Amino acid sequence: MSEQPTAPAGGMATEEEIMEALKKVYDPEIGLDIVSLGLIYGVDRDEAAGKVTVRHTLTSPGCPLGPVIQGQTHSVLSKLAGIKEVKLELIWEPPWDPHQMCSEEAKMELGIF
Repeated sequence: MSEQPTAPAGGMATEEEIMEALKKVYDPEIGLDIVSLGLIYGVDRDEAAGKVTVRHTLTSPGCPLGPVIQGQTHSVLSKLAGIKEVKLELIWEPPWDPHQMCSEEAKMELGIF
């Protein structure tokens, strides 16, 4: 059984570390990570409680792999220092638009110019 990493001097993983970890979560249908796709709308940290809340969306309301993406998200964040609880808030406003929300690299991969 693996142990949770030791928290840094500041306690819990930083927002930057959380976002970096989220880059390991891929949308299986598209093959790009959820950060580059612009599916992450925000991250809230409650260091005292060891809780992270991630506001995110999916590429479509009917995305059949939403539970897979959420499971992977929970898994990668649960391994970070100082995180005891992960809450995922699935939101639909604003609707995901690859032309506006994807990184430049993701747009190139998707053929959006």
